[in-house]
Amino acid sequence: MTNPDVIVIGAGIVGAACAVELQARGRQVLLLDRLGPGGGTTAAGMGHLVALDESDDELDLCLLSLRQWDRYVAEHGHRAEHVRCGTLWVAEDEDQLLHAAARAQRLARRGWQADLLSPAQLAAAEPALRPGLAGAVRVAPDGVVYPPAVARHLADQLAALGGATRIDAAVARIDAGCVHLQTGQRLDAHDVVVAAGCATTALLPDMPVFPRKGHLAITDRYPGRLRHQVVSMGYGQTAAGADGLAVAANVQPRPTGQWLIGSCRQDGIADAAVDPKVLAAVLRSAIALLPELARLQIIRAWTGMRPASADGRPIVGAHPTMPRTWLAAGHEGLGVTTAFGTAQLLADLMAGQPTAIDAAPYSPARFTREIGHD
Repeated sequence: MTNPDVIVIGAGIVGAACAVELQARGRQVLLLDRLGPGGGTTAAGMGHLVALDESDDELDLCLLSLRQWDRYVAEHGHRAEHVRCGTLWVAEDEDQLLHAAARAQRLARRGWQADLLSPAQLAAAEPALRPGLAGAVRVAPDGVVYPPAVARHLADQLAALGGATRIDAAVARIDAGCVHLQTGQRLDAHDVVVAAGCATTALLPDMPVFPRKGHLAITDRYPGRLRHQVVSMGYGQTAAGADGLAVAANVQPRPTGQWLIGSCRQDGIADAAVDPKVLAAVLRSAIALLPELARLQIIRAWTGMRPASADGRPIVGAHPTMPRTWLAAGHEGLGVTTAFGTAQLLADLMAGQPTAIDAAPYSPARFTREIGHD
């Protein structure tokens, strides 16, 4: 493509979703990536479609996107390897159960099915869990997908709509309406969208996106032995220890019968190598909820770098000082869930149209305000 109207940098699931949405609205889109669709962070993630509600704006974006996911998987679920397994938010004590009950109420008020389960109901719903748990919230509409497959399919959709994807395209820097590749080639467009994950800050230094390392492991195939995605109520709330490591169990059933195991958070770690001590902590946390896991065969372990923002919210919208430059970055562990909602929000903002949800919490301008550059 020689004359794109929009260049999207980053063909992970967020960037690919943005490219398709913009192309579908009549823009001529060129999608750039140095690895290809679904590489990088998207290839390392768990693929959980989950309604998170740590804040009202987080839930707004999740629900906006999950309803679009429903439409996508109705048509392309086989391509996405989608399973609507639901999520069990497991409470290990009465304090966590109070938080679980509040979560069920918040989701139910927004029309998202969430039921509080007693210990007996929980045992019947997921026999693999250990006895003695206080209860859980079951969020039935949640599911799982295989993110790299979705990103590749979105790139195919982009091509079918008349757009293009270019791989082996490492970006050196950007200017207003201009992308400079490391080869020295210059690409011009009316708008540039930066959906570059952890590489965002290298291109736009005033946008604070940093890598948050996670460890994952996957078992051999054990069909039918895990029914739901099982997540500790401590997920996202567990404080980091003195070593900067926070761990909370997150175990996902894959359509193959494999168990995909996380989760942990480490900041300030640039090394992508698997740390055996950290992996052991992740596995211990999961086994504490699902004792059967101790008898299963782990066949692979790896790490991923989640692109986290300084305040924990995605960065979606116009760059505050660089004209014709837009962002869709900093989603951390919610990039898969919120990809379609992010694409809709960004496309509405780029078109100057009213947005389906309040875009202000995601505005890139919030960071320049914080450092006194109104």
